[in-house]
Amino acid sequence: MARTKPLQQGEAMPDVTLTGAGNQPVRLRDLLGQKVLVVYFYPRDDSPGCTVQACGLRDQYEDFVAAGAEVVGISGDSAASHQGFAARHRLPFVLLSDERGEAREAFGVAPSFLGLLPGRVTFVVDRQGIVRDSFESQIRVGEHVRRSLELVRKLSQGATPAAAK
Repeated sequence: MARTKPLQQGEAMPDVTLTGAGNQPVRLRDLLGQKVLVVYFYPRDDSPGCTVQACGLRDQYEDFVAAGAEVVGISGDSAASHQGFAARHRLPFVLLSDERGEAREAFGVAPSFLGLLPGRVTFVVDRQGIVRDSFESQIRVGEHVRRSLELVRKLSQGATPAAAK
């Protein structure tokens, strides 16, 4: 049964395998362990809002890494499209392809704007695979970056789940 809302704080990240660079399979859970994951779902490579969001994450990427996190972007675009998008905007983080929408469904990322656009949701997932926060907004793209970095920094300082929110 499909989720009707995004994963919430305290829920386990689903075990999904997506297509990465070179069309290689990437199991999202395999990225857990040593780092917190910032998993962001976005509508489309090279669209205005998605480019602003990706470049915002790029510009803060070293801050995410310093705080012990890895950033992973997911959209329905192909791995080849992601490769071009990453090259054009010098994106240092992982982009994964969810062409069949299975990860979107597992994470509960529903379409927005009358179902015309894929949703935009960012999840912060701790090292154990537990969602610590989810933020959904199609238009407040900068808030996705600010909010997730703030939480990652709190988690790196050993904040408890309630205090980290």
